Amino acid sequence: MANVTRRTILRVLGAAGAAAASGSLTLPLPAAAQQLGQQESVQDGLKRVFGGRPIKDGSGLIKLDVPFIAENGAVVPVGVELGAVQTATDYVKSIYIVADKNRIPLVTRVTLAPEAGQAAVGANIRLGESTDLRVIVEKNDGSLWQVKREVKVTVGGCGG
Repeated sequence: MANVTRRTILRVLGAAGAAAASGSLTLPLPAAAQQLGQQESVQDGLKRVFGGRPIKDGSGLIKLDVPFIAENGAVVPVGVELGAVQTATDYVKSIYIVADKNRIPLVTRVTLAPEAGQAAVGANIRLGESTDLRVIVEKNDGSLWQVKREVKVTVGGCGG
């Protein structure tokens, strides 16, 4: 043994005792998935996120680029664009993509700032089956605008 003194042993044991008393030597808890939003209906999800606010037709405001038939539901490209330029007084605060028949309907949310200049989003999403796909835009004044389009997911190239 190389110069292990009684004082060194007492210091080590004292530090270990202090660590044990403070709880820093406990075993970590297993990770758990977040349960929020799972297995909820579209209406319940929209009510949870937007409350009772009315959602207006945004077909003149929002351009939705999504294929009518998706050959692979695991990778469905979605593009959302708003023609108006963002200003400090009139801008898009958030863009939501919602798939009505997905197990978790709220697929994604993108938060924007007026400095973005143009409100546009592109994403690849997963669709479990043929469904209505909604894009909901929340403006800085709290107003909600929506466009909806049906997307058919095919299996083996056959339309469903």
